Amino acid sequence: MDVDPAELDLAHERDALAAAVREAGAIALEKFQRPLKTWVKEGSSPVSEADIAVDELLRERLAGAPARFGWRSEESGDARAIPPARLVWIVDPIDGTRSYIAGRPDWVISAALVAEDRPLVAALFAPVTDELFLAARGAGATRNGVPIRTVPGSGLEAARVAGPKRLIEALSALAPRITAMPRLGSLALRLARLAQGELDIVFAGGSSHDWDLAAADLLVHEAGGAMTSLAGQSVVYNQPAPVHGPLVAAGAERHAILVALTRNWVAELQ
Repeated sequence: MDVDPAELDLAHERDALAAAVREAGAIALEKFQRPLKTWVKEGSSPVSEADIAVDELLRERLAGAPARFGWRSEESGDARAIPPARLVWIVDPIDGTRSYIAGRPDWVISAALVAEDRPLVAALFAPVTDELFLAARGAGATRNGVPIRTVPGSGLEAARVAGPKRLIEALSALAPRITAMPRLGSLALRLARLAQGELDIVFAGGSSHDWDLAAADLLVHEAGGAMTSLAGQSVVYNQPAPVHGPLVAAGAERHAILVALTRNWVAELQ
């Protein structure tokens, strides 16, 4: 069934998504810090039985039967083999699986409904801290029902920065008084902290995937920020290869200043 994005009720889809990720979060939390079956998949990434259980529940709740939407998930086989769809759910059942397996709290459930190549509706749920981040295109972003905003302004002085060490060091060489913050195990949660104003700048390294980014991307934009490549190009999703290069995110004014700097790094990072 091919659904027309223009016919979607985004508020309805957002509410349904919120209920689904909370239900999935309960499953993950029940297994958290308990004996758990784990293994290593292709690419040396860890996966656990909790990832699979959450993935199965979300697919059942979100894709529908018969399927109304396409589906792209980290744990549902080779995403590159899935034919493009006008509307597709992009899901990371547990973003931050290493933290989850280690019993640390910095992991989230991440899901976004993408229309062709950009997210329409998004949710991140952090079950340990009971934080639900929601966004819908044009309707803003919230944390537990309260609107959130990125930090305004364009200055880099004392900016709180999180991300890969090499990118923080490159920025520090130009703005030595930035503050390097601890790197969270979940990239999506790192970006959510930016959206709610707890971080000023977030970098992503060159190995993130659609499912790491799509939901957090919409949160950042609906909270008044921007996330792009280091050269300032918009991130597009649901392409044949779901991998993305280094990215930079910040409030809109600060992001514009950053891209003027980071676009000069691109050649050096190839």
